[in-house]
Amino acid sequence: MSAFVFILFGLAILLVPVIFVVVVYNGLVQVRNRCKNAFAQIDVQLKRRHDLVPNLVESVKAFMAHERETLEAVIQARNVATSAREHASAADGASIQQLATAEAGLGGALGRLFALSESYPELRSDQNMLQLQEELTSTESKVAFARQAYNDAVMNYNNKIEMFPSNFVAGIFHFDAATSFELSSNAERESVAVKF
Repeated sequence: MSAFVFILFGLAILLVPVIFVVVVYNGLVQVRNRCKNAFAQIDVQLKRRHDLVPNLVESVKAFMAHERETLEAVIQARNVATSAREHASAADGASIQQLATAEAGLGGALGRLFALSESYPELRSDQNMLQLQEELTSTESKVAFARQAYNDAVMNYNNKIEMFPSNFVAGIFHFDAATSFELSSNAERESVAVKF
């Protein structure tokens, strides 16, 4: 009977570390997937924002025909932001920074467009423009919320891979730190003023 107990005790000693590694590994996968999902939510909201820009430019074009340079700058910034969004990955810190920079450029171009629109009273009263304003304002709020949720998920994930004892399992299975969605300058931190 003592040999049987000894064998059971030996198996228990071997199984405890294996169970520990499996539980910690699954927890790391779960928080990493939360980061990916949160980044996908940013992507959805940015796509919506990018889809609204051509409609905005078309609506403004009739009123602001001689502001062609500003309209082209908005479309160019939108195209750069769309390309950055399509190539961004939650697992690639450099692409997240490129996306943040491109989004800041789009925000700046939209800000210049909105500033110019103040000179056109008929534009500010156009029903289509009012609807676009409402959609863009709503989308800007959703983008900000999605960024916050992503950054919270990144912080949780990074904490998990750096804290003892899960850092050992993270190191063994090459769980790399995620990058927060951060703006690189104070000018980029200012929100786009959506007023017509």
